[in-house]
Amino acid sequence: MYSFPVTLEAVTVPLLLSLKVAGIATFIASVMGISVAWLAAKRDFWGKEVLDALLTLPVVLPPTVLGYYLLVLLGRRGPIGSWLETYFGINLIFTWQGAVIAASIVAFPLVYKSARSAFEGVSRRYEDASRVLGKNEFQVFSLVTFPLAIRGILAGSMLAFARALGEFGATLMVAGSLPGKTQTLSIAVYEAVQAGHDQVANFLVVVTSIVCIVVLLASNYFLKPKYREA
Repeated sequence: MYSFPVTLEAVTVPLLLSLKVAGIATFIASVMGISVAWLAAKRDFWGKEVLDALLTLPVVLPPTVLGYYLLVLLGRRGPIGSWLETYFGINLIFTWQGAVIAASIVAFPLVYKSARSAFEGVSRRYEDASRVLGKNEFQVFSLVTFPLAIRGILAGSMLAFARALGEFGATLMVAGSLPGKTQTLSIAVYEAVQAGHDQVANFLVVVTSIVCIVVLLASNYFLKPKYREA
C-alpha cells in the first residue's frame, strides 16, 4: 500500500509554531510601528530622518547580522540577557519567545513604513476640524487619524505577518532549531533539505507558499484605494 511520505505532525507542528510566532510578532510590531509612525508623521523633531533610517535598518541588514546583534544583547553575557536572567530568571536564547523577538524586529519596518505613509496621507484639515470641535489629541487620533489610515496600516501588518512567517536567519541564530519548540516552517524546510528529505521539504515549501500567497492577496486588497474617481 502506498503511504504518504509526509506525516501530519511534520507539517502541523512547525506550521502552528510559525503561525503563533508570526501572529505575536506582528502584534508587537504593529503596536510599536503604529506608535512610532504617528510620531514621525505628525511631529517634527531633530534627527527624525536619522531615526527613520535606524528603524528601517532591519530591512537591509543581513538576517545573520541582525541575529548576531540579538545574541549579543539577549545572551547570558549581554546587557539585556544578563539582566533578565539575574532578576527574573528568564533566558530568551533557544526559546520560541526569542524567535518572536527576532521576527518582531524583522517585521517592524514593514508596519512602520506603511503606517507612516498612511498617517502622512491623512489631511490635517480633518484633524484640525476635530480639534475645533473640542476633541483632545487622543480622540483626534482614535476618531479621525487612525480610521482614515486603517487600510494602509492593515496592509503593512499583513506584509509584516508574511515576513515574520518566513523569517529564517535571525530566528535560527537566536532560537535554534529544536523540533516542536523553536523549529518554524522555514527552519523545518532547511533541516529537511540538509537531511535529504526532499519530499518533506517540497511539501513544506508548498504549504508555506500557499499561506504567504493568501496573506499577500489580503494585503493587496487593503492597498487598493477604497474610493475611485468616476
